[in-house]
Amino acid sequence: MAPPPSAASRIGVLLLRSLTFACLVISLILLTTDTATLEVDLLEFKVRFKDVYAYRYMVATTVMGMAYSLCQIVLTLYYITTGNRLMSDDNNLQFDFYGDKVVSYVLLSGAAAAFGATKDMKPLFSGSGDVDKFFNKGYASASLLLLGFVCTAMLSVYSSYALPKKV
Repeated sequence: MAPPPSAASRIGVLLLRSLTFACLVISLILLTTDTATLEVDLLEFKVRFKDVYAYRYMVATTVMGMAYSLCQIVLTLYYITTGNRLMSDDNNLQFDFYGDKVVSYVLLSGAAAAFGATKDMKPLFSGSGDVDKFFNKGYASASLLLLGFVCTAMLSVYSSYALPKKV
């Protein structure tokens, strides 16, 4: 059985989870408030994040990551304040291990989809109204989602070291 984590490591995990959550919240706010006016000939169209499938996928992955991060923050705070876990140590460590792995890859796929779509579409609509600003906000939002992935990936590595060695 692995020794219990120190108070410093628990606080470090809490800080990384909080940073992940903050990046995801800011990414979601940036993306959902992103609008532009597309000018084609004499017509003007209002473009929102909902009009780009990759951005919709990014919102879904961001919300999933936020839900998981918030759940983990609550569990970590409970553990720090009481010293007890809601689940047994083995179940909690496995939940952390598998949850961190799955969520990190989900966040990465959302960021990659947004980067790819933005890279492909920005040159097509360049100079058509304020679409450049729209896609730049898409880049910023995807960058924050990527930073959230990096934090979750670091937590994933930590949780893999925290698993007890079973022989």
